[in-house]
Amino acid sequence: MKNLIKIGGGVALCLAFAGSAAAADFQESMAKCLVKHANTREAAVVMLECNAAAGKLSGCKVLEDSKAGKGFDKAALCVADALPMGSKTGTVKVPMRFPGGA
Repeated sequence: MKNLIKIGGGVALCLAFAGSAAAADFQESMAKCLVKHANTREAAVVMLECNAAAGKLSGCKVLEDSKAGKGFDKAALCVADALPMGSKTGTVKVPMRFPGGA
């Protein structure tokens, strides 16, 4: 349960830096990536490690995937391309929670 709170908080914090317009774009990107790569009815947690610079992420790699082989790793990497980072720079861990049920 603690990990889920951290994951939700991590993504929420990133979105708080980005503003409401970017948050809407991010949510749309997340939905598209999930539909393209994984089953929207399943829940999963993915931890990425990326380089942050100029408000964007690059060079992301998957550190953890709770549903390995189900496409959530690809969905998380796809979402990372749209995740606004504000002024954050350096190596960052990016938790992603896919709630499932849709």
